[in-house]
Amino acid sequence: MNKKIIREWKKVYKSDLPYIVYELKELTKIPAMIILEGDLGAGKTTFTQNFIGDKETFSPTYSILSESKGILHADLYRIEQNEEILQLELPIYLEDKQYFFVEWGMKFARRLLRELPENFTPYLLEISIIENSSSSNEEGPSRNFVLYSLSED
Repeated sequence: MNKKIIREWKKVYKSDLPYIVYELKELTKIPAMIILEGDLGAGKTTFTQNFIGDKETFSPTYSILSESKGILHADLYRIEQNEEILQLELPIYLEDKQYFFVEWGMKFARRLLRELPENFTPYLLEISIIENSSSSNEEGPSRNFVLYSLSED
């Protein structure tokens, strides 16, 4: 899988997320698949909530897929085999969607690209926690975000 850096954001706090969302919307071509990668607790779901504009949205870990406002959100944490991606019937869910967010998707990136409608552009957004960072307003540690374009080898 080839990836090319489009944009990096450093020392991002939760209060900065609306700016990151705005820029990401400007930088991506829709419809877009955005694979979200990062450790547990890195902020993948929090980012998606900010993107959708719905703080009640939660990770679809148990249902795997959830839909909201022209967005399909997938959490592949519990998926173990490539064949399970086929069973999700993604092309049906992706009709009329502008964005497809996929948590824990890099393991299945090649399979996802094959299932993705041709008009979707694939991206990767890596989120990493900056250890030993703090904020006076108790937002917790900051994060780094890196947006990549994706293509097959």
